[in-house]
Amino acid sequence: MTQHLIETWDIHNRINLYLLNAIKEEHLADVSASKGRNVAEQFAHIHNVRLMWLKAANPNLLMGQTKIEKDPKPSKKLLSTELIKSARAIASLLDNGFKEGKIKGFKPHPAGFFGYLVSHESHHRGQIMLTLKQSGHAVNQKIQYGLWEWGSR
Repeated sequence: MTQHLIETWDIHNRINLYLLNAIKEEHLADVSASKGRNVAEQFAHIHNVRLMWLKAANPNLLMGQTKIEKDPKPSKKLLSTELIKSARAIASLLDNGFKEGKIKGFKPHPAGFFGYLVSHESHHRGQIMLTLKQSGHAVNQKIQYGLWEWGSR
């Protein structure tokens, strides 16, 4: 079961990267009608929350990780590189957590932590999609449906 959850985490991250890859660089600056973070900042937030959890639960996994700051504006390349690195570190945290039966600083258990991460990041993925749509830059239907093709990502 643990391996299935780690594989699911990897698929989830590839879905994030699939969406990022589909967005034009200039559309990373799009902001929703209700203001808040722009598209690039949403992706950076996903990454930075991962780092926050690594710091709290297993600081050793922070080695080689870099927080993404707002300035200079993060590029697709930077976002992609850092999301890949932080996803690997989270996979290690999850793997260790499932073996030990806990994630330091999180209740109730590692499966709950896994659910929390996927829910949090999926929420922001939805915000990204809405922001792009409101800005007149919605991703095409192939990408929209592709976000749900977990068996091929």
